[in-house]
Amino acid sequence: MQLNTIQPADGAKHAKRRVGRGIGSGLGKTAGRGHKGQKSRSGGFHKVGFEGGQMPLQRRLPKRGFKSLNATFKAEVRLSDLNTLGVSDIDILVLKQAGVLPVVARDVRVILSGDITTAVNLKGIKATAGAKAAIEAAGGSVA
Repeated sequence: MQLNTIQPADGAKHAKRRVGRGIGSGLGKTAGRGHKGQKSRSGGFHKVGFEGGQMPLQRRLPKRGFKSLNATFKAEVRLSDLNTLGVSDIDILVLKQAGVLPVVARDVRVILSGDITTAVNLKGIKATAGAKAAIEAAGGSVA
């Protein structure tokens, strides 16, 4: 292949439609615009969603809710989940790999739900007061 032999693919190029060029072209007289009305005139324009003056659909429907741009992806972990991991040093990455946390979770907190018997060391994870007491009673620590 040479630079002077490159061609567009078959069907990629086609002749531009020329409107208003007489009866024989098939697009003469009204030039494909139909008869009368705002859209047949030059400069005939209305914005997307315009319904001829009727209250548009997007304004007839009620407004509901919003999505905060400042929302952090919070997640909670039970003590019983920590007990089943079988790992002594626990951080967010360990919890995500074990499938306890969703991948998008950023702010993680351990809550007092279930019981814990193994000693675990939490690193970079918050814990409620009750959960912290239970972890320390089992011989673990919260850092």
